[in-house]
Amino acid sequence: MHTIGVIGLGVMGSNLALNMANNGEQVAVYNYTRDLTDQLVQKLEGQSITPYYEIEAFVQSLKTPRKIFLMVTAGKAIDSVISTLVPHLEEGDIIMDGGNSHHEDTERRYDELKSKGIGYLGIGISGGAVGALTGPSIMPGGDKEVYDKAAPILTKIAAQVDGESCCVYIGPKGAGHFVKMVHNGIEYADMQLITEAYTFLRERLGLSVEEIADTFDTWNQGELKSYLIEITAEILRKKDDRTDLPLVDVILDKAGQKGTGKWTSIQAIDNGIPTSIITESLFARYISSLKEERTKAEKILAGPDKNQPQLDKNVWIDYVRQALYMGKVCAYAQGFTQYKMTSELYGWNLPLKDIALIFRGGCIIRANFLNVISEAYQEQPNLPNLLISPYFAEKVIDYQNGLRKVVCEGIQAGISFPCLGASLTYYDSYRTGTSHASLLQAQRDYFGAHTYERRDLEGIFHTNW
Repeated sequence: MHTIGVIGLGVMGSNLALNMANNGEQVAVYNYTRDLTDQLVQKLEGQSITPYYEIEAFVQSLKTPRKIFLMVTAGKAIDSVISTLVPHLEEGDIIMDGGNSHHEDTERRYDELKSKGIGYLGIGISGGAVGALTGPSIMPGGDKEVYDKAAPILTKIAAQVDGESCCVYIGPKGAGHFVKMVHNGIEYADMQLITEAYTFLRERLGLSVEEIADTFDTWNQGELKSYLIEITAEILRKKDDRTDLPLVDVILDKAGQKGTGKWTSIQAIDNGIPTSIITESLFARYISSLKEERTKAEKILAGPDKNQPQLDKNVWIDYVRQALYMGKVCAYAQGFTQYKMTSELYGWNLPLKDIALIFRGGCIIRANFLNVISEAYQEQPNLPNLLISPYFAEKVIDYQNGLRKVVCEGIQAGISFPCLGASLTYYDSYRTGTSHASLLQAQRDYFGAHTYERRDLEGIFHTNW
């Protein structure tokens, strides 16, 4: 009998099945179309994976309580698989959804299956194809007692950092998929920030692609050390086989997205959570998709004089490093604030210090300073914002001048800085104890009698303007 079953044998599903088998599990696999199953079988080198071509035989091959891992495209496909599975399952069996499902869909499925006595875990998985095979970051949500039954397998197949598994129980119902969703929002922002730093180095400082790769390599030896910095250096060194140009110059400048970044922004907007950097990174992808319009607009719309004064490259490269680090801190601060505020809103009690730790390995946003983020929440579990934790406060106070210089210089040169600019605005807004939102409130009261509060008196007031 098999200890776990995997349904959905695309790249991620196949690699997770291999990961499970490589970690000693007896794995049954099934895919709706036979071709992907056959492709996986051809990869096997003695692993304990058994293919099935009928869903009933697949289910019956599993030890009870059955544990079935779905790696199926989010949306209606998951509902279809669940409806096919349920008639063959028994009370106490467990379905785990490892795809990028929306957390509200996960909660609906959880409620439906719980009424039938079937456990349901919504599991966020980050790490891409390589992580799925060698150890991803895993974010499980659902009933704790259901998670405990699956935990021996999940913790074993996750990435391991300093002897600790990058898998921890996140919280009830859709909490796991929610944490993965916001992880992806942070990922969007991180990638866009890196792209803007690259743009300034290339367009304003005039560095070659190879010089920028060297710069990113150097940065990856210090406090910016992270997976995304590392792969950016590798990407910049890659040459196109056909033209011998840097491959990055051959790739069309239209960025795609699969929805999780959008969901992050929508959830934040619905609940009044400021995630401007994450949202600007999403809009940057949207405007990149308007390639034809941008090409025409370039011939019509003027920018600043291209003959800008020369800058000291060494000095400004370090300003860019500071700006990128501070932008990343602000983006992570927004993401973790979204975790905290949503956790309070839904009563999830998300373990913020543990979330930071499981992001250290396997996942796309893994970075050295996640250890510092975890320590910040360890010391202050109710910390409202990472920017005011002692370590990061000292850093951003030190680096804010570098961010200001880069943003101002870039704007003067006509460079678009949606995320670096939003980072600076977020920092300045957050550190402003008394703002001029009083004027907004006065305007609202003037045209809509929306009332206002006063600084010097308790109560609600309205003026006959």
